[in-house]
Amino acid sequence: MKFSLQATVVVAAIFAAVCLGVAITGFSSLDGLADPTEIADAKGFAWFWSFLATVAIGFGVAAWWLARNHKED
Repeated sequence: MKFSLQATVVVAAIFAAVCLGVAITGFSSLDGLADPTEIADAKGFAWFWSFLATVAIGFGVAAWWLARNHKED
């Protein structure tokens, strides 16, 4: 399965938005937790989704840059 660079940018943006949504939900739900173990687990979960969003943003920016600077032969 091949994606064009434009499709890669769009898919990366959608995936990054979903990951950031999950991360924000994870960080905002920390107030409702009382157990320190659950708080640490929730922070780890939210930071993992933040990392995934960062990776998706990186791939999206790289694909956008490649599409913009692509030279036809």
